[in-house]
Amino acid sequence: MGPMIRTNEQEDDYMSPTWLMPMLRGSYFVPCSIHADSNKNECNLFCLDCAGNAFCSYCLVKHKDHRVVQIRRSSYHNVVRVNEIQRFIDISCVQTYIINSAKIVFLNERPQPRIGKGVTNTCEICCRSLLDSFRFCSLGCKLGGMKRGDQSLTFSLRGKHGREYQGGSESDEATTPTKLRKTNAFNRLMSGLSISTVRLDDFGPGGDQRSLSSGDEGGFSFSPGTPPIYNHRNSSRRKGIPHRAPF
Repeated sequence: MGPMIRTNEQEDDYMSPTWLMPMLRGSYFVPCSIHADSNKNECNLFCLDCAGNAFCSYCLVKHKDHRVVQIRRSSYHNVVRVNEIQRFIDISCVQTYIINSAKIVFLNERPQPRIGKGVTNTCEICCRSLLDSFRFCSLGCKLGGMKRGDQSLTFSLRGKHGREYQGGSESDEATTPTKLRKTNAFNRLMSGLSISTVRLDDFGPGGDQRSLSSGDEGGFSFSPGTPPIYNHRNSSRRKGIPHRAPF
């Protein structure tokens, strides 16, 4: 079998989806020309299936069952929430930020005129300061790195996971490693606890507890209860007899 030859169109689609560049270059937060007389008619939605111009919420009915993401604004730059965009592309190597308790990623580059002191890592495209674990500050900068010929970069989820992503929302907090470890530890703790129950039948006529063998049907384990915590500060105590100081 000869080597597989990939056409230019297939190569560009593998590197980045066809809708990515129109989304990055779109004009957002401008009044909708169709609903000019309506309130809240700013164009802040983008359809990945149509890959056309941005549209407002009133135009959303024309994109039923389409993949639509909402573009937001932060520091005069266009952003998109991570939990919306990561269902369709691989955003690894791009630094994310938390704005209003939501994790976001910037669409386009944000050049930084002056690099601060002590900065050890910057964006490979626009030289914006980054954390050490990231390479790019935006989706556009990652695309620029891919166009330079870096074969390790891709927007394809199939290339990242070995299979195509099947859609569906996924919470960022649910996939946090620290939170997963805490949840697993809590489940192990709860599964190891046993309910301590004492029945009246377990005591003999003299009030002594009868021993239960492991084969007794319906047997319960008995463990002494934890004594209540006695708070001496809150207890009321009688004051002593007052003594007058000697002259």
